[in-house]
Amino acid sequence: MLASGLAAGWPVLRLAPAMFAALGLAVGMASAQTAFPRQPIHIVVGFAAGGPTDVPARVIGMKLAESLGQPVVIENRLGASGNIASEAVARAPNDGHTLLMAPLVFAVNESLFPNRRFKYEKDFAAIAPLAETSNVLVVHPSFAVSSVEDLIAAAKARPGDILYATAGKGTATHLAGELFGMMAGVKMTAVHYRGGGELVKDLVSGEIKVTFSTIPPVLDFIRQGAVRGIATTALRRDPTLPELPTIAEAGLPGYGVRLWLGLLAPAGTPPDVIARLSSACAEALKSEDVRSVLAAQGFDILTGTPATFDAFMRSEIAKWGAVVRQIGTLDN
Repeated sequence: MLASGLAAGWPVLRLAPAMFAALGLAVGMASAQTAFPRQPIHIVVGFAAGGPTDVPARVIGMKLAESLGQPVVIENRLGASGNIASEAVARAPNDGHTLLMAPLVFAVNESLFPNRRFKYEKDFAAIAPLAETSNVLVVHPSFAVSSVEDLIAAAKARPGDILYATAGKGTATHLAGELFGMMAGVKMTAVHYRGGGELVKDLVSGEIKVTFSTIPPVLDFIRQGAVRGIATTALRRDPTLPELPTIAEAGLPGYGVRLWLGLLAPAGTPPDVIARLSSACAEALKSEDVRSVLAAQGFDILTGTPATFDAFMRSEIAKWGAVVRQIGTLDN
């Protein structure tokens, strides 16, 4: 029995080297497939080079390249309020080599453009939050408003008469004003500009009296007294304008508009790749070089795990969905 067993088994023994060779090849292929990163990483930005989404991407990207051992390429794909960039990443291979620098507008667009061909929940995976800044409520000195409570009182006294400037429908400057009106129970009328340059010019001249501006374009004018800073929009005081209260502490509890940035990957990206990218982001944000450059741009560092960033993304999509229902979508 023993002999016949050996006799019957000899072809198996003869095949074993080939089988082991094939197994080794398969293991090698699997290892090559899961090794990360294998090639340069592309971070897609939906806005122009030099802007508030692009600059942090480049600064953080340089540190990610050091940590991951591969070049990090920043790819600007402009158009459709960031949707062109977002869709490009949603349709990219889910191997971690194509990522999206997602700003606040990404969450807003989920409801602002309900007919777009992708959704956060089914097409993206959260990696890490990166940074945030705030807007500042600014008025022209000729407008007799010195506080959040003053503006609410003026808007209640003249429903719809107070005009506030925005950098365009659906921008953070617009949404900050609409959220303010919703929470304060007042109606102000948005005047949409094509970007921030003309807006600031008309604000300084007194042509327009109120805006919820990003900080850098108006900072010098606030310090010179050409315009009056009232309050900032984030959850805590902005280090660039620490003397100004937040809108929440100045009379509208619960108000908060955070101009955040975070990194997303296509859905289905392997968990170990997500973890590696998240860890690399955390390491990059510890760098004094990165922190100082972001601070100069008015950004605070954000930290969080993929899970906490995913929960935050979902909450932001829900929050701004409520605002968009009031202002209307941009789809026909």
